[in-house]
Amino acid sequence: MGTSEVTVAAPAGGRGARQRILRAAAELFASDGIHATGIAKLTDVAHVSTRTLYQHFPSKEALVSAYVQWIESDEELLAESALDRSDLSARERLLALFAERPAGPASATVVRGCPLHNTAVEAAGTMPEAAAVVERHKRDLAARLIKTAAEAGAREPEVLGRRLAVLFEGARALSTSLNDARPFEDAQELAQALIDAAAGPA
Repeated sequence: MGTSEVTVAAPAGGRGARQRILRAAAELFASDGIHATGIAKLTDVAHVSTRTLYQHFPSKEALVSAYVQWIESDEELLAESALDRSDLSARERLLALFAERPAGPASATVVRGCPLHNTAVEAAGTMPEAAAVVERHKRDLAARLIKTAAEAGAREPEVLGRRLAVLFEGARALSTSLNDARPFEDAQELAQALIDAAAGPA
């Protein structure tokens, strides 16, 4: 998957202010980070006043919590949509997960990795509500991988699902650290080996 573009709409009175703020947050948190993004920058990019922002989100932590819930609903941005493809077998869905590449804002020259993981790292215990959303999503992803592994015929689907979760998350984190999407190429080969070992060659 290519980079995911976030375009913040031009002002349109008070309508759509919440969505514009969330889109601005998605763009700025991805490119600059949560802590480095100030309220003034958010209001400028979202084309809203500070008063309007606080009417929708009484604190920055409330905005971050809404942001992670909004991001969580976009599986394409999280590079997890392959698991829901009805045109692929279970084995093919597991491998397609590793064919996706980390997304980022269209203007970015760096690989930002998983926005939920990045939020958890930046939160560092200071944003429990947002961290809880991230934890739940990551546990749900592991459960989906286990279920898909069972459909693929894995002898021990829980083991395979958990290992693929580690591989997927590790590839995203290393891609971010190295600013290079190539770790996903290695991860895809390793995923193939794990699946073959657990369910037999295709």
